[in-house]
Amino acid sequence: MDVPPIALDRASRTPLAVQLADGLRASAACGTLRPGDRLPSTRALATALGLSRTVTAAAYDQLLAEGWVAGRVGSGTYVTSVPGRGTAEIRSSGSSRSPGSAGPYLGGARRSGGAARGGVPEERWVLDPGRPCVAALDRAMWRRAWRAAADPDADDRPRPGGLPEFRGAVAEHLLRHRGLASGADDVLATAGTSAAVAELARLLPPGAVVAVEEPGYRRAVSALRAAGCVIAPVPVDDDGLVVDAIPAGCAAVYTTPAHQFPTAVRMAAARRVALVERARAENLLVIEDDYDGELRYDVAPLPLLASLAPGYVVHLGTASKIVSPTLGAGWAVAPEPVRTAWRELRSRTGTRPSPAGQRVFAALAAHGDLARHLRRLRRELKERRELVLDAVAAAGWAAHGDPAGAHLVVRGFAGAEEEIVAAAARAGVGVRGLAGYHEGPPRTSGVVLGYAAGTRADLTTALTRLTSPTGPATAFYS
Repeated sequence: MDVPPIALDRASRTPLAVQLADGLRASAACGTLRPGDRLPSTRALATALGLSRTVTAAAYDQLLAEGWVAGRVGSGTYVTSVPGRGTAEIRSSGSSRSPGSAGPYLGGARRSGGAARGGVPEERWVLDPGRPCVAALDRAMWRRAWRAAADPDADDRPRPGGLPEFRGAVAEHLLRHRGLASGADDVLATAGTSAAVAELARLLPPGAVVAVEEPGYRRAVSALRAAGCVIAPVPVDDDGLVVDAIPAGCAAVYTTPAHQFPTAVRMAAARRVALVERARAENLLVIEDDYDGELRYDVAPLPLLASLAPGYVVHLGTASKIVSPTLGAGWAVAPEPVRTAWRELRSRTGTRPSPAGQRVFAALAAHGDLARHLRRLRRELKERRELVLDAVAAAGWAAHGDPAGAHLVVRGFAGAEEEIVAAAARAGVGVRGLAGYHEGPPRTSGVVLGYAAGTRADLTTALTRLTSPTGPATAFYS
C-alpha cells in the first residue's frame, strides 16, 4: 500500500519512532488504515520518509506489542485492529470527558472495608509478586526527597483531592511515562490502588454487580464485596479479560489490562477496543488498575484504557510498585462526575490519604530523581527477569507472561499447586499458586514467581533452591 500521510517534526524532542508509531495509530483511528491493510516494509517506509530503518523498525515493534498490527512470515506486517473513537480526542485535550449522565456508578455512599490478600509464610526467600524492588532505591535520593518534603510548613487545610503539588507531579508523570494527557484537576490522590478500589466501591449503588478478572487480584475483590457489591467473575486467557464473557447488567468492570495480575499477560488491542465500546454502549464504569504499567522492558508502556474512553474509565496508579509502599501514595484519574462524588464522600467521612507520602513523591518528581529511578528500576528488573527465565529454562519449565512488571507464571503443575507451595515453604522459598487467585473453582493453573523482593543474591538463592533437581517443584512438573 501507499505510505499514509504522516507528519514528523524532526525538531521535536519526541523520538521519531514514537512520532511514527503515533502517526500510524492515528491513521488507523481516522480510517486511512483499515484492518487487513498491509503496511509498507520497514525498509520501504524508511526510504519514503527519509528515516533510518532502525526508526521504522522500532515504531513497528511498538505497534506489534500493542496489538494493532501483526506480522506474517514471508508476507509482511498487517493492520489487525483500529483504535476506538476517543483516542484522537485524548491527544488533543487534557480534560476528561464525562458520560451523558452521572450513570449507574454514582449511587449512594456505603460503608466499606478492606481485606488483605492472603500472605505467604515468612520464608527466608520470598518470590512474592506483590513486593516492590526497594533494593533499586538510591539512598541519597530517598533521603533528599524526605528532607525536601519536610521543608514546607505544616498544612492546616483538609484537601480531599490531595496536595496540588502531588496532583501536578502525577499528571506530568502520567504524560511522560504512560502517555495519558490529563491535567492536575483530573487527578485525585489515593492511598494506593487497593484503597482506591475500596473507596470507589462506596460510590456504586447498593448491590451493584461488578465484573472482575478470574483469576484476579483478591484484595480488590474483597474491597468490592465488603462494600456490598455482587461479584461477577470473568475468565482471563492469553489475551487478557474475555470481554464477551462480561455479563449484562454490570455497573462496573475491574481489570488490570497492561499486565494482568496474576497471569502477567496484557490485554490485546482488540479486547481493549471491545471493552471501551461496551462501556459506552452500556454506561459501564471501567476501573483500570495500572499497578505496574511503567515497568515494561521490550517497548514503551502500552496505551491506557483511559486514553481510549476517558469518560468511562477510572485509571488507578500507585507509587508502591515503582518506589515503595512506605509512601502510601497513589492516584486516580476519573471522569468529572466520579471525582465530584469521590470528594464529597471524603468530605462527609473525613477520609483522605496521608499528605506525607504525596510530598515525598512530589519532591522525587520535582528534582528529576523519579525519572532516573524508573530507568534504574527497569534495568534492574529486566536483568532479574532474565535470571528467572534462565533458571526456569534450565529446569525444563515453561514460563509465561509479558516482558513487564515484576512477576511471571510457570505452567504445567496442574493439580499439584498446593503441594508445590507447601514443599517450597519447607525449602525456605515462598511462592504462590494461581488457584489462590480464583473466586470459584480454578480455571487455570500455574505457579507465580515474583522477582522484585530482596537482593539479587536472595533471588539467585531462591531460584537455585526451587529449580534444583531435588527442588520442591521438579517432581510435579509434567
